[in-house]
Amino acid sequence: MSKTSTAVDWRESRRQFARTAIVEAAWAAVREEGLGALSLRDLASRAGITTPTVYAYFESKNAIYDAMFGQAATDFANRLAEPYDTDDPREVLVGSLRRFVGFCTADVARYQLLFQRTIPGFEPSPESYEPAVQALGGSRDLLTLNGVSDARHLDMWTALVTGLVDQQISNDPGGDRWVCLADEFVTMFLTHCQSPTRPARRSSPPRRTGDKP
Repeated sequence: MSKTSTAVDWRESRRQFARTAIVEAAWAAVREEGLGALSLRDLASRAGITTPTVYAYFESKNAIYDAMFGQAATDFANRLAEPYDTDDPREVLVGSLRRFVGFCTADVARYQLLFQRTIPGFEPSPESYEPAVQALGGSRDLLTLNGVSDARHLDMWTALVTGLVDQQISNDPGGDRWVCLADEFVTMFLTHCQSPTRPARRSSPPRRTGDKP
């Protein structure tokens, strides 16, 4: 290996080490103060560098959020992709729901960054968002294995499971009041989606007494 290539590798390693340290400091900060309270000055202090040095590795605060999002999305996708100890589609779906809730409730700041628009003006880059797309595809596959393939039902699933997380975080942090409903939750959802006699959607809202024709 030439001296030039060795120097390049050393600089890249140093750059990656510095970026990792900054992102780790950012996670520590938002877990203490909240996502919206991230301060580059505080971040630099936590990372043991100066504020201008932060800009040597990240062009903006949103670039730091993007790196955090990419890391969190990758961890999320990897967690959901871990093998299950059963091949039964319904039990796998229940297990996936439990994993989702457990992952989200374990780190509220991470959950907010991934699934709520907490940071005004922030949108993750396509590269950082890709693992989340993969995770959604995995959920779609699990639903298909359970006979659920309507796009509306995927929307229902994502809305319901995030609602379950919100209830757990808001009303029983650290507990399992809503987590323990996972099995019944899946039964209710599959019963609705697999029913051949679902009510037809109304073409217009029902009229109230006194409404004009």
